Amino acid sequence: MQTISEHGYEQATVTQIIGVAGVSRATFYEHFASKEACFLNALENVERGILTAALSSIEAGSHQSAIAAAIAALATFAQEHPAYASLLMNATMAAGPRALDARDHGVGAIARLVGSAEQWIGTGTPMPVLPTEVLIGTAYRLLGSRLRRGEHRQESVQEDLLDWIADYEDPTGRTRWSRPATALAPVRSPPPARAPLRTPAPLTPGRPRGSSLSVDENHRLRIIFATAEIIRRDGYPAASVAEITRAAQVDSRVFYSLFAGKNDAFRALREFAFQHAMAVTAGAFFAVEQWPRRIWEAARAFTDFLEQNRTLTDACLIESDAGGPETVQRFEDLVAGCTIFLQEGYHYQPHTDGSLPSRVALDAIAQAVLEIIYRRIRSFGSNMTELAGQVAFVCLAPFVGAAKANELIDEMRGSRALGPGAGAELWN
Repeated sequence: MQTISEHGYEQATVTQIIGVAGVSRATFYEHFASKEACFLNALENVERGILTAALSSIEAGSHQSAIAAAIAALATFAQEHPAYASLLMNATMAAGPRALDARDHGVGAIARLVGSAEQWIGTGTPMPVLPTEVLIGTAYRLLGSRLRRGEHRQESVQEDLLDWIADYEDPTGRTRWSRPATALAPVRSPPPARAPLRTPAPLTPGRPRGSSLSVDENHRLRIIFATAEIIRRDGYPAASVAEITRAAQVDSRVFYSLFAGKNDAFRALREFAFQHAMAVTAGAFFAVEQWPRRIWEAARAFTDFLEQNRTLTDACLIESDAGGPETVQRFEDLVAGCTIFLQEGYHYQPHTDGSLPSRVALDAIAQAVLEIIYRRIRSFGSNMTELAGQVAFVCLAPFVGAAKANELIDEMRGSRALGPGAGAELWN
């Protein structure tokens, strides 16, 4: 576990593991068929520990709600056992489908503990109306990010996380957004949706007619799309340059003239997808007036883009810790960059009680959106546009409150046929 926690799943080797464990290679293979089998066994032990901690925290009753108790337990576990927590919160997101299953199983188990406790407590305690799995998964992502940066003290982030979760408590008792996203009708942004991004056609045999730059760009894009296709199909650890070049219909020499390796191609894939997603989202955001409606339109355009480009979406977002430290950090930077759409929220309405979202809350919003999309992909759900309402709610509630966010979104859904300049009165 120590080796994978320190070096990451893909970079860790059996040689390193047996070196740290002080056992022979033969002994290792007597117990485990592979590095993956060893890793999955370790995850089972970590999951038992974190479930025990969550249950103890919930039963202690020292927090306002069961979800708050569970989140506090996660933060304490991450502080007291950073290497173990990093395995569950980070390494699982880079180790292939079975590791993702283990991660999701742990999130679901904690969510069930919370659900059982809430039924026992009754309806008198206000509860967040976001799905519990999303809140737990978001805590995994946020705490995992801090562990990756070597920040092991979690007291402050725990407090901010609990405040953020409280923002989703709706005193009216509405639970619209806790229902499966399939309950929401699909919507599209008012501007004509852009066509899906597609790989360019292979060049004709023989001497290329275009410039060397255009030839390189053709090869580069085909490799990027092929990387997405292979990673989506096989997972990052199992993807190989040989498979990528075969799918891209290019020679390996062409691949290595443009990319240093699989990791480099994966990083380029994420940059490519992010640039196009941001262009579409920002275009919708600035096409209308009043910040809440901008968030709504941005959410619709963003989820529409994700739906139209499912291969890119799935490959980029599922294994968020894949590709080595630099690639993971760049991905975190890209996700954090999405919070630029939230900055206007600080000026939307006066806040005399000092209740504005913290920096941690902004990060949590971005990670929650990522978790919502991740869960849709992992459940093999179709039509990402159905997530627009939930994404908008996640972004708006910390600034305007859960009840008001629900009200605004309901109104916007009812007036979605209005043109870009209409509906400003909804936000006054």
